Formats: sequence, C-alpha cells, structure tokens
Amino acid sequence: MAATAYQYALPRGRQFRSARSREGDRLGMRRVALIVLIAGCCINAARAQPVPRLGELFRDHAVLQRERPIAVWGHAAAHELVTVSLAGSSVRARADDAGVWRATLPAMPAGGPFVLSARSASGAVAASDVLLGDVFLCSGQSNMEFPVRRADDAPNEIANSANAGIRMLTVARAASPVPLASLAESPGWQIAGPDTVADWSAACFFFARELQRTIRVPIGLIHASFSGSNIRAWISAAGLPGGADYERGVELLQLYARDPGQAQLQFGAQWEQWWLDKTGETAAAAPWSLTLPAKAEGSWRVAPAGLGDWRSWGVPELEGFTGSVWFRTRVTLTAEQARSAVGLSLGAINQVDETWINGRVLGNTFGYNAERYYQIPEGMLQAGDNLIVVNASSTYGVGGLLAGPTPRALHLRGGETIPLGGEWRYRVVPARIGYPPWAPWQAVGGMTTHYNAMIAPLGRYGVRGVLWYQGESNTNEPQGYQALLTALMADWRRQFGAELRYLVVELPNYGGPSLRPAESGWAALREGQRRAVAQDSHAGLAVTIDIGEPRNLHPTDKQDVGARLARAARHVIYGEAIAPSGPTPRAAARRDNRIVVGFGDVEAGLVAYSHDSPIGFELCGDTVGSCRFAQSRIDGTEVVLGIPEGFSPTRVRYCWADSPVCTLFDRSGQPVGPFEMQIDALQPPTAVLPGAAVQ
Repeated sequence: MAATAYQYALPRGRQFRSARSREGDRLGMRRVALIVLIAGCCINAARAQPVPRLGELFRDHAVLQRERPIAVWGHAAAHELVTVSLAGSSVRARADDAGVWRATLPAMPAGGPFVLSARSASGAVAASDVLLGDVFLCSGQSNMEFPVRRADDAPNEIANSANAGIRMLTVARAASPVPLASLAESPGWQIAGPDTVADWSAACFFFARELQRTIRVPIGLIHASFSGSNIRAWISAAGLPGGADYERGVELLQLYARDPGQAQLQFGAQWEQWWLDKTGETAAAAPWSLTLPAKAEGSWRVAPAGLGDWRSWGVPELEGFTGSVWFRTRVTLTAEQARSAVGLSLGAINQVDETWINGRVLGNTFGYNAERYYQIPEGMLQAGDNLIVVNASSTYGVGGLLAGPTPRALHLRGGETIPLGGEWRYRVVPARIGYPPWAPWQAVGGMTTHYNAMIAPLGRYGVRGVLWYQGESNTNEPQGYQALLTALMADWRRQFGAELRYLVVELPNYGGPSLRPAESGWAALREGQRRAVAQDSHAGLAVTIDIGEPRNLHPTDKQDVGARLARAARHVIYGEAIAPSGPTPRAAARRDNRIVVGFGDVEAGLVAYSHDSPIGFELCGDTVGSCRFAQSRIDGTEVVLGIPEGFSPTRVRYCWADSPVCTLFDRSGQPVGPFEMQIDALQPPTAVLPGAAVQ
C-alpha cells in the first residue's frame, strides 16, 4: 500500500490522527465548545431561530469517504448562513426556504479522529470522533442481516472484535410508497467491540475485518437490509426496467400513496384476474364467490379448531408446505350488527393475505406473523349469512391463520365483538399455480418500497462500494434477475456516483440433492448474478457455492463470505492483480468428439477435490430436459468433456442445481462457480498476473 500522511492504528483502542497540525484541530474543538457555551448562555435567542443541525448520518463516530469531495447537509433557520468545518477546512452554505442547507467539503486523505461542526448566528452543533476512510453500503435480505452472534464461533468472534477503525450504522427496516427525506428511525454509528458487534451484519463486519488486513484505513459500514425482500423493492421507480408490468405497478403504488382504499380495490381486481387466468376457473366458481357450485364446494375440507400453523395439523399434504391456502368461514348477523360492524380482526398471518367479505375485496397485507385488522366499508356486511374468505401465502416458515393475542372477530361500533370461532374450511393451492402477485406497496415483495425508505434518505453520502447479498426471494422468478440487478447497480450509481463499485454475493448451495440434471430456480438466479457482474467492469462476484448448508437457508459461515467479498474488493476497487472470484469460464467449443471448456483467472492450476476428475458438468441440447451428466477431465486450464454417442450438445452447464456438489477449484482454494454457456469457438484464457501492491 502506498504511504500516506495518515497512520493506521492497531485494532484495539488507538485511533487515527492527521499529519496536519493536531494543535489546529484542538483549537477547532475549543472554538466549537465556546460557540456551544455562548449558545447555551443565550438560549432565549437560540429559541427564536433553530440551532443548526447536522443530517442524521453525521453523528459521533461517523466515517466519511476519503479522497473525494464530502457532501454534508442539515437544517437551520430559513436562509441562514451556516459554516461547516472539518480537519481545518471550512465551507459556507445558505439554508433554503425549508431550512435545508447543503455543503461540500474538499477531498481529504484517510485519518482522524476529527470534529465535524456546523455553526451559524443561531448556534453550533458538532459530531466528534469522526474518521476519514472507505465507506461501504451493505444491503440485501436475511443473509446480509444475519448477525455476528449467530455466526460460526460467535463467542470468540465477539470477544475479540474490538477495532476502533471499523464502525457501523444500521438502518432500521422500513418501507414507503414514496421516497423519504429522512430515515424512519434516527440511527447512530457504533464502534466495533464486544458490546456492539453481536447484532451487526456478520457478512458486512467480517468483510471489513478481512479487508483491513490489506487496506489499512478506517472502514465505515452502512447496513440497510430487509429479511425476505425482493430485489424490486430496492430499485427506485425511475430505475426499474421498462415494461408494462413495472409501469402498471408504479402507477398503482402512486395511487396507494394518495388513496390506499382505491389502490386496494384495483389490486384486488388484478389479483382475482390472476387467479382466474392461472386456474381457468370461472368467477362463479372462484374461492371468494358467495355461492360455489357443488363440485367446487366439495374441494374444501374442515380445518382444525383454532386453526394455527398448517404444518402442525397432521395433514401429510401440509407438512413442511410453503405456498398458499384458502380459508372460508361464515357468520350470521342481525341487521343492526351488520350496520354497526366497523372492523375485522384475523389474528396473526404469515406472510401475505388477500381478504374478501361477501365476494368483495377487503384488503391485502404483508407481515411476518403480523396481526391483521381491516376496517369494513359501510354496506359490505348484510343481515343474515356473511362470507369471509382469506388467501394466506407463506414462502418460508409457518403458514396460515395463526394463534395470536387478538382473537379473530368482527368489531362493532359500540366496542362489542362477534367471535369468528365457528367452522373454517380450507383448500390448498397446487404448487403449479405458484405464488399470488405481490402488491406494489408490500414491504418485501413490492416495488421501490425499501429504496424509498432505506436508500433514498442516505442522499449523496460518500460511499465507495456496495456489498449486495440478495436473491433468495427471487428464485421463483429467476429469468428477469440479470436485468433487475443491472438496473439496481445503475440506479444506485445515479445517487452515489458513477464510480460506485459493487461486490455481489452469489447464492450458496441450498436445498435437496439432485439425482439427475434438472431445471433449478436457484441455479438460474446464480447465472443471472454471474452475467450481470461479468458485464459490469466495476463489479465483482463472491462465489459461495461451496460454503452453504443444504438444510439451512441461513448458513452460519459468514467469515468465508466476508473473506471472498474482501478478495473481490481488492481487485475491483483497489486494483490488485489477483483473480477476484476464482476461475471463470471463458468459452466452450467442440473438438472432434469432445467439448473443451476454457477457464481464466486460474491460480496455480485447476484441481478436483476428492477425485481425479471434477463432477457436476452437464451437456445440453436446445430444449428443456435435454441435459445429461458428462464425464470430464482436467487438462491445464481446460476441462474436457466427453460427448455421449448420438448426442449433439449446444450448451454446457456446471453445478446446475439448487444444492449441487461442486469439486472444481484452483490451487488457491477458490471454487469454480456455477455457469451455463453456449458451445462456441474457444478463446484462449486470460492469464492472471502475480499479486501486486495495492493502493
């Protein structure tokens, strides 16, 4: 690493200092203290105009991006002049009509600690112990959320985590149909140590720790993830790919922001049409219909009293089931009860429900084991028999109408309730139907909701790179993932700058073993990740196909995930001449009666673990279901595949399954990741240079 004017502190306790005058920094701190004291003495005057405030990201212990102009913002009295100072540099900014001010400090090298201050005629505010280093945004779903306390060797990792040069700011889970100017909960920066890191993102923390072995500067981590989230929820409305589905979804989301009730009705109509198109049923035979034909009625079975998790009912069809189940019940009301009913409680449901009363859409809600309460529009209930229908969908874990603190009941205007404890009937939705559409405003499966609430409020905060660990929630629709990931990378670069780098975690192995070649949503999504990264010169891939757990959606080895992300960063961000993510396929070509696959980025040669030949290669024709396992052997940086007699393959696949066994590595211990490619002319592999010093 090139020498700088800043010195990296040892992990425990010591801190960073500038080569500029420390005395000047002390004087700056004294000036801030004096201003604060004066403001305190003149408190009545300060109340007349609000004291300047720094934006919520600029708090004690913050890390600011080094070697780039530093955007800072905050609030003050309208049109007030604010002076912003850091490490001996000062700039001025004037608040606008709404009292928002924005300033840009000059680029500075790594170092600290410093005081970041903002002062005006009204008073002053300051953030202390601020460092300059490299800032990374860690985002995705539950595997990025996965905390250090659940990772391998957690007690030891936590006990030895003290490092004054690693700080994290965690953004609270939130969703919004419109972009927000501030975060839902005001965050704070934490310094790595036994009292803080237990709940930090493990992949994010282990990445920073590994990276500091080579890049010895402070590292700031902004963690913004949401368990179970679809990638669509992380892209702004303007950044989503084109197409009628996205345009219609954005329009519906905008309507929801103005008129939630009308948006629910429109989405309910779309939901009903989706069901009719998928099943071929008529509206009269649809599950929400008031009166079902005898044949349709006979497909409904009586549910256990009390309902609860459908996996616990003792019904073989529902053991371990994830998907959708219909529920129906009836309640008899007097005319007065029907007129005075104001709400419906359904208890807890995991994860999504679509609910009808008397054949009319009532609402759609997402929530993990969250209680459902719907206001009932006037005239929806009637004297006599009333039908309540619920479609409950769960992609993971428990499912159905669960036991909760609030009983299932109708709520009347006077405070009385009418329990819904009578007979409930159910009908399982076949897997071939798939999951229902997600409402655009839903937190994890909607459009733009997490971007609006968790990314947009970060503004132009200086970020050097993004760590992206997501995709599990898109494995049922993998075909469009490449376009969505490409769109996300472009979208966030518009906010944080064109030089933003991406480090993408490829999904690990998860699921049951495969006995023969088959189609796989997990494999297809990995291919989308691989191709999106391969086409972006400022992105790197962390291959994890060998460190997952087939029976655990949340593998505990996050140390290796962090190490592989750090390796990718050393190449993509810091220019080190190493292979960013292990051997990569370059091309495949037919030579006589064999197929030759050439690899680049190979360190010290290819090897096969536990056998003299690698396994997991397939040769395929053009059609689905045409793939066959292929015998293979290693020849230098190539793998040679035998062609079965009478077969004319057009594609080659490797480790194409939910949870494949992959044995091809190079001698540095990096795995060859899953891939699919057309058989074409073979190009010579790209050589890997010996390691070089990094910046």
